[in-house]
Formats: sequence, C-alpha cells, structure tokens
Amino acid sequence: MSRKGNCWDNAIAENFFGLIKKEVLNHLHFEARANAELVVFDYTNGWYNPSRIHSKLGYMSPS
Repeated sequence: MSRKGNCWDNAIAENFFGLIKKEVLNHLHFEARANAELVVFDYTNGWYNPSRIHSKLGYMSPS
C-alpha cells in the first residue's frame, strides 16, 4: 500500500460508491434501512457484478 493520507488508497471504494449513488441511491428515498440494504444488494448482485466486466479478470464479471 501507499503512505498514510495518500489519496489513491480509497480510489476503488470511492469509485464504487460514486457509481451506486449516481445510478441508484440519489433517485430514491427510503423509509427504512432494510429497504436501502435490499436495493443495494439487488444492485450489486443483480446488475453490477454480472454486467461490469473488467480487463484484469479476462473480460469476465466478478461473479
């Protein structure tokens, strides 16, 4: 890893959370935390993982 405080440490996580906020969460309002958890689970396992291929994985999805 890099030194403490390096901006690249969280780049992958920040990219993922930026995507989920832009594509899903900013358009919805949740009455309960359980509803939000279900939407995030459905997004990651139903669309994000099967559809987002990556060159490091041989152009296959992570799931």
